[in-house]
Amino acid sequence: MKAAVLHELGKPPRFEDFPEPSAGHEEAIVQVRAASLKAVDKQLAAGTHFASPRELPVICGTDGVGNLPDGTRVFFGGPRRPYGAMAQRTVAPAAFCFPVPDALDDATAAALPNPGVSALLSLSHRAKLTKGEKVLILGATGVTGKLAVQIAKQLGAARVIASGRNPQALENLRDLGADSIIQLNQPDDDLKKAFAQEAGEAGFNVVIDYVWGRPTEILLSAITRQEFAAINSETRLVQVGESAGATIALPAAVLRSIALTILGTAGIPSRDILVAAMRQVLDWGAAGTLCIETDQVPLADIEKAWTRAERGRRLVVVP
Repeated sequence: MKAAVLHELGKPPRFEDFPEPSAGHEEAIVQVRAASLKAVDKQLAAGTHFASPRELPVICGTDGVGNLPDGTRVFFGGPRRPYGAMAQRTVAPAAFCFPVPDALDDATAAALPNPGVSALLSLSHRAKLTKGEKVLILGATGVTGKLAVQIAKQLGAARVIASGRNPQALENLRDLGADSIIQLNQPDDDLKKAFAQEAGEAGFNVVIDYVWGRPTEILLSAITRQEFAAINSETRLVQVGESAGATIALPAAVLRSIALTILGTAGIPSRDILVAAMRQVLDWGAAGTLCIETDQVPLADIEKAWTRAERGRRLVVVP
């Protein structure tokens, strides 16, 4: 069979032949229809992820959409190495094969679950967003950030503020539910004023942070109190990504002047929580209330596709 085969960490995979998979106990052979190309796939192949492969060659790709032997169309995750999702066929745990609604096309079904579940769990499981709260999405113009804007509205957020660098993408987020936008590419003082104005006296209830680095430092400076005051609400900041920097300076005054809780995404939740989130995201996608933009490329062009920039659209590899 043909597959995207990785022979050396840090190099793009190659389109070539690879032995056919066979299913073991509680595993399923999947005839792959589409597989998304995500940042984590590139990190794994680059050797920069903690779960990067130690034995090569392997097939790239962590999840996708395909058919089981009985014809059922499923979203699958966690293929058993050396097999991966970017191949004509793969082998995956049967427990990680989820039926896909008929209303979802292959590309959307392959692209939506990973970032959609991530955004949903960040908002509901980690931040515990409740109806009527105010949400700031730092880095809202990326694939997952766009979904976070939509999901925050689905969960009942009263106001969603989207921030990012791409002016046109930011404007388009208004159509996806953003009540206000903040351009990150502006002088620090102006950005601080914009954050402070949107925070108001009540502050942000939830911040989903895909950028970290300098923008987060400016945000924290903007919401730091300059006087003693009664605090009536808590800000829950969920740290998800680091597109603007891997570290921040955190003055002690930030933590002493406001009720701030900083949370990580905390890895993979229990299977029950994961399954419920997966079903919710797929249902929203099938209903058309959760949208993702995709670009499809043939598996044969994987080497060229590997270096393409995402630019707010999810690349989907089709065998």
